[in-house]
Amino acid sequence: MEGRPSADGRKPPSQINIMNTDPIADYLTRVRNAIKANHRVVEIPASNLKKEITKVLFDKGYIANYKFEDTTVQGIIKIALKYHPITKISAIRTLSRASRPGLRKYAGAERLPRVLNGLGIAILSTSKGIMTDKEARNLNIGGEVLCYVY
Repeated sequence: MEGRPSADGRKPPSQINIMNTDPIADYLTRVRNAIKANHRVVEIPASNLKKEITKVLFDKGYIANYKFEDTTVQGIIKIALKYHPITKISAIRTLSRASRPGLRKYAGAERLPRVLNGLGIAILSTSKGIMTDKEARNLNIGGEVLCYVY
């Protein structure tokens, strides 16, 4: 009976497609929840924007590794989370969304945010692609502030 519609035509709970209005917030929430549950790996539905955010997190040392799997139509991002070997504390302490669909946050090149006085990063979407606040400051470009990581 698994996988077939019921007599009234509804799909079983495992096949219900949930539409997400903010995929970046969903991405950040999945990573946050995996960290709180001390998971080693988290699987996230892929998109080009999520892949670029994952690459930035890897380049800055916040995650141990990642893998893009294109087994389904959408694809999956598998992220290996990074923990301290002795204390088991995650490399990511806080992961928060800045710009959201209801209230976009933009910053010009001269007004880019500094996270924890330079110890954390802000991930921005610019005309040159996804990058950190420091990279955008060096290129003298602004953009949409997607999230803060520290």
